Amino acid sequence: MVILGIDLGTTNSLAAVWRNGHSELIPNAAGVYLTPSVVSVDEDGSILVGQAAKDRLISHPERTAARFKRYMGTEHAFQLGNRTFQPEELSALVLRRLREDAECYLGEPVTEAVISVPAYFAEAQRAATKRAGALAGLHVERLVNEPSAAAVSAHISEGEEDKVCLVFDLGGGTLDVSLVERFENVVSVTAVSGDNRLGGSDFDQAIAKSFCEETGIDFERLDSSRREMLIRQAETCKQALTAQPMVVMSVDDGALQASLPMTNEWLIRKCSSLFQRMAAPVRKVFRDAGMSPSELDELVMVGGSSHMPSVRQYIAQLLGREPTPDSQPDTAIALGAGICAGMKARASDLRELVLTDVCPFTLGVAIYNEAEPGRDRMSPLIERNSVLPTSKEGVYCTVRDGQSKVVLKVYQGENPYCEDNTFLGELKLSVPPAPKGQEPVRVRFTYDINGLLEVEAVSRKGKDAQLLLRNQEMTEQEVERRLRELSELKLHPREQEVPRALLARAERLYAMTVGEMREQVDQILAWYQRELSTQETIRVVKANRRMEHMLDRMEAYLGQDTLHDPFLDDWNQEDPE
Repeated sequence: MVILGIDLGTTNSLAAVWRNGHSELIPNAAGVYLTPSVVSVDEDGSILVGQAAKDRLISHPERTAARFKRYMGTEHAFQLGNRTFQPEELSALVLRRLREDAECYLGEPVTEAVISVPAYFAEAQRAATKRAGALAGLHVERLVNEPSAAAVSAHISEGEEDKVCLVFDLGGGTLDVSLVERFENVVSVTAVSGDNRLGGSDFDQAIAKSFCEETGIDFERLDSSRREMLIRQAETCKQALTAQPMVVMSVDDGALQASLPMTNEWLIRKCSSLFQRMAAPVRKVFRDAGMSPSELDELVMVGGSSHMPSVRQYIAQLLGREPTPDSQPDTAIALGAGICAGMKARASDLRELVLTDVCPFTLGVAIYNEAEPGRDRMSPLIERNSVLPTSKEGVYCTVRDGQSKVVLKVYQGENPYCEDNTFLGELKLSVPPAPKGQEPVRVRFTYDINGLLEVEAVSRKGKDAQLLLRNQEMTEQEVERRLRELSELKLHPREQEVPRALLARAERLYAMTVGEMREQVDQILAWYQRELSTQETIRVVKANRRMEHMLDRMEAYLGQDTLHDPFLDDWNQEDPE
């Protein structure tokens, strides 16, 4: 069975597949990898997708749509001729074209895909992406964050060298920033941030408007065809500035006649507000991760807009580090999606590779606000940037005397008041009447990498309730299977085979030793238990390696006939605290 990896982009989309030990890009009917994410409706009602549609942006703007990825998960509608489309329907047409190209290239049917999405996409946007896949005839169980796909692609191409890298992904319509740690066969996302309304198309708009300001043209009073023509011209000049120091933007269509020289310095001045917006998620991701730019080993810049010299220069100065020169900005995400598709298909040569991602937004429940009744406050259970999959529990109490029912409302977002966050669903639970604050309810959130959130609530008397927040395309059989997988998350990592063996070794050493050596073993055990309790894959893998190393040293020392204690010296120098 072939599983396709798809980079569904704002400007361009492309696909890849894992075969013969590597991720292979799939050419479209024109023999190129990039398919413009543009849809047009011809006068006879036929649908054009890709380059043919893009060529009609100027000649038939009222029948052509682009940049619709920005509106995924919203009620925004596109009127193309006499037909109205939702954003996911337009995306589905692009996905269908990619699927057809893949089937022609591979010579076999394709019914499943892994699709990359901006890391900062909310649940509604992710659900819309899965709906688009279903409309295109693709089963989409797995979404992968775009920076994660780029990171796993870099990991495969560079080898298993331990690194901390920042992935800066500036596409046509979105910006994602992720801190990623690569350790042995684990690629672990530490923190994500971004801006879903910032991308290369914003630079095109800013250049076009600045050109009009300096040449005396009223951009807002132009018809849609001329505005689109200027934006396309601005895009061409922006791309030309990646290879030459100066370009001249000129327009001459009879009614409009103007020209203006442009340099990268001019672009930076005119787009200063966009550069400032770029810096905010970069600073936020370091703050969330508790790191500084000096701890970076690598800066990976991907996305078509990261070709811009002004962007590369700005981010390099911001971080004090030059970007990796061979990061394949246009294709890294698709190649990574192809690798993730291979992982999903359980390819034998990828079975040892582990990719862990994080929850981009905080998930929590509404709690009563005594200071302002009617304005519930958000009580976080799964904080943003929690490593997925994850399972967290909290305890809440009744707020009224004799209360017999608890309504748990689930929200997503970072604001203190629930009204400012996104409502996801609710569940109701009966509780025994008691004085307020005397009847506790345990609430557990379990969240997997595919977007399934399970909410469980249990009262002291054993009454329970369950809420499943899932995508509409998921069948009951899929829900049951994934619930079984989620149930495994509630087992502590210490129950896994390697930690069990290491804990048994440490406990045996504790029994064998006395005095200062026993105290050291006890400290090691306490530290290791704390690391396991994080339930974070990469921390547990690192702790396993260090624990094994320390136990090897201790056992070797105990087998020596010496009064010198080199292990204790090393331990004190490398205090796990």
